[in-house]
Amino acid sequence: MIPRVTIQTADFDLSTEVAKLRADDKRVGAVCAFVGTVRDLNDGDKVSELELEHYPGMTEKSIVAIIDTAMDRFHLYNARVIHRVGKLQPLDQIVMVAVTAAHRGESFKGCEFIMDYLKTQAPFWKKEQTPHADAAARWVDARASDDASLNKWQEPTA
Repeated sequence: MIPRVTIQTADFDLSTEVAKLRADDKRVGAVCAFVGTVRDLNDGDKVSELELEHYPGMTEKSIVAIIDTAMDRFHLYNARVIHRVGKLQPLDQIVMVAVTAAHRGESFKGCEFIMDYLKTQAPFWKKEQTPHADAAARWVDARASDDASLNKWQEPTA
């Protein structure tokens, strides 16, 4: 059985990961996958490097809880998150979320739900470096749009 969460410095191959995720599960009618990459521009400034840090143990536990919620809520068969840490360059892959389900609607929602929660709730810290040698690196906060994306998943109260 493949792990649901892997935090690593090495790159990953989407095709290989999706094949492992759906292997021999004849119930699967839909696979949805998302891959996030490092952009070369953020908030109007060039980015030459992105460094990601995490709290080992806590990060994995947090992501497993997000996956468990998504699996129950969207009737997913399986889910996998790979998140890279360390120093990354523009165009490098950062994160992969892949899910399997019976139908496409469940898989789309499950994948988006996991990604929205990863962006705002998983304990990662991101630091950007600009190409200017005299400019200080800056820590990246969640965007208002990330919070808005998360809010759409909130269950209405009775």
